[in-house]
Amino acid sequence: MSPAKTILVTGATGYVGGRLLPLLVEDGWRVRCLARQPQRLSSRVPAGVEVVAGDVLDAASLSAAMQGVEAAYYLVHSLGATGDFEAQDRLAAENFAAAARAAGVQRIIYLGGLGAVEPDLSAHLRSRHEVGERLRAHAVPVIEFRASIIIGSGSLSYEMIRALVERLPVMVTPRWVRVTAQPIAIGDVLAYLRAALSLKLEGSVVVEIGGPDQVSYGELMREYARQRGLRRLMIPVPLLTPRLSSLWLGLVTPLYARVGRKLVDSLRHSTVVRDDSAQRLFAIRPIGVQEAIASALRNEDSAFAQTRWSDALSAGGTPRQWGGTRFGNRLVDLRSAQVVVSPAKVFTAVERIGGSRGWYYANWLWWLRGWLDLLMGGVGMRRGRRDPEHLRAGDTLDCWRVESIEAGQRLRLSAEMKLPGRAWLEFEVQPDGNGARLHQTATFDPLGLWGLAYWYGVWPLHQLVFAGMLRGIAKAAEERK
Repeated sequence: MSPAKTILVTGATGYVGGRLLPLLVEDGWRVRCLARQPQRLSSRVPAGVEVVAGDVLDAASLSAAMQGVEAAYYLVHSLGATGDFEAQDRLAAENFAAAARAAGVQRIIYLGGLGAVEPDLSAHLRSRHEVGERLRAHAVPVIEFRASIIIGSGSLSYEMIRALVERLPVMVTPRWVRVTAQPIAIGDVLAYLRAALSLKLEGSVVVEIGGPDQVSYGELMREYARQRGLRRLMIPVPLLTPRLSSLWLGLVTPLYARVGRKLVDSLRHSTVVRDDSAQRLFAIRPIGVQEAIASALRNEDSAFAQTRWSDALSAGGTPRQWGGTRFGNRLVDLRSAQVVVSPAKVFTAVERIGGSRGWYYANWLWWLRGWLDLLMGGVGMRRGRRDPEHLRAGDTLDCWRVESIEAGQRLRLSAEMKLPGRAWLEFEVQPDGNGARLHQTATFDPLGLWGLAYWYGVWPLHQLVFAGMLRGIAKAAEERK
């Protein structure tokens, strides 16, 4: 199969599909996405990607989407559904495979779950295997990848591990925490999915994929804690069943509770690679657990650095009134103000912040914070700034350092004070009618419970200082008319 053929992607709004999509475009494929609500996806896909309406649970909606398609990725599941997710998964797979056969699709590429077939297989893994069987039953060749834990910032398993380690200094760990798995990095999963388009096929094939390390969830937690610089105590107990564990998980990580409870039930099964088909069919050699977690942390930093918070403000609605919003593990205070002068004048006021001019509001609180930082061995507020008017990347700015600056548009500062985590302060200026819109974002990456306690403890001061600073910058810009 050569590029310029049409490839259909389902699940483009999901974790794996969303990362696969730009890679397929980069490889030169003509890509079409299936979406229940195309208007929500159209603005988020790369240029040239076709978005069509369709729902795998609605057989009639799939015919047009399949026309002219050479290969189709099946990356959807119903695990988050409120009803019978197994029945929904069966119906969706049947509809999809039947439509693919009718349209002459040459192959279906499916990402399922790793695990040996056992009499008491969990509903989650049983459904993943059954989907593969239903897809293969309609004469279209299927490449079914079976993966264990996928490690990557944003994956369900990784996010649950992170939430548990970050929030619980002491963990009571049930037996399933010691069950062996074979994790794989998201980058390697994507490499297999891309390579499957050019794999020579004589029929359907099941390929078990995993990294080189066989580890438990407990060992993954310890490795994450080590790389984050956290000390965590794990106390093993034999009595906490997967059902009780899922209820406990819902209390600790409520964001993932609905899906997590179904996932935890499958953790009593060992999920390791039992055949060498991946090595025989593909030249991909996956990275290990240590490198996969390090890569996930690096990629999150990269995604954070590329985030335009003005977009987040307009798309995300009104932030929560207490504690701010979340970006991965980070806590974010988002604010904006309209200023009735040009963007250039607003950014001039932003760039003059700190040093002898101060921080536009409650300077005595900034200096008190700096004095406390000195007592703890930090840099305090005594460093000032190199130039009173202009900043450049790498400059010190009181207790901050200029991480990046885009002239006239954007300034990002990283904190160098003593904190239980990492902090950033960002300003972005955009044209807005006859004036400008000033966006101000304070972001904190808390380190464990102490970090969370610090953020919520100083939140009332944030409300005072950050709101006043935003008003002060706007006022200074307007006074320079």
